Amino acid sequence: MAKPLFRLMTELSSRKTISRITGGFAKSRLSRSLIPWFARTYQIRLEDAEKPHTEYMSLNDFFTRRLKPGLRPVDPTPSSLISPVDALITGMGPIEAGQLLNIKGQDYTIEELLNRSPRMINYRDGFYFVLYLSPTDYHRIHSPVTGTILEKERVSGKVYPVNEFGLRHMKRVLSRNERLITYIHHAFGEVAVVKVGALNVSSIRYADQLPMDLTAGDDLAYFEFGSTVVLLTENGTFRPRTDLDVGSKVQMGERLGELTGKAKAGK
Repeated sequence: MAKPLFRLMTELSSRKTISRITGGFAKSRLSRSLIPWFARTYQIRLEDAEKPHTEYMSLNDFFTRRLKPGLRPVDPTPSSLISPVDALITGMGPIEAGQLLNIKGQDYTIEELLNRSPRMINYRDGFYFVLYLSPTDYHRIHSPVTGTILEKERVSGKVYPVNEFGLRHMKRVLSRNERLITYIHHAFGEVAVVKVGALNVSSIRYADQLPMDLTAGDDLAYFEFGSTVVLLTENGTFRPRTDLDVGSKVQMGERLGELTGKAKAGK
């Protein structure tokens, strides 16, 4: 009885109005007094932030903080696919005929995840990672490859939670929630970085003055509260690390595996 009741309450509360209200407060100066409490509650290392916590103007300002230089070294191997975020891997595996299978007991399709983009054919037999960012994590999103932005799309949707409960008990949240999709061409093909909004995430924003040409580890975007990134690789272009699995923790800049195949010059 408890789970169906909670699911109903989540359905009723997962509206953008609720997210706008909570997001509005988090951006207000009134919220800055909560920064020390927030850091203690979620065991966030204040000393890792690029500036003292007293210099952040709001809880949201602190939440989207940058880190001190050098704290997230980027794997320098040109063929590496790096993690774009600090996250928990909640799903990973080969994409089978356009399907992402058994993500917390549910299957997804490339078609729905990418909003029926013509580019979806490039990912029907690729590889995927589902990377969940908890409130504890650093929340800026970086480019997983060195390459050029091919296309950007914002997909309207709900704001259901993308935590353990949401993924397991809500219906197909990764493809029903609001999404910001970035396609990036690299030396071996392309990747899709799908940023999925969530409950209390009032927006997903691109980095200021985002260039078209990116180096692996460059600023790409950020969430304003905890959420998820789905990272997709093109068909036949990726070999994952053998020691990673669902439940592994990764940091931004960490190598997820090797981009493979014959290098491509065109886009």
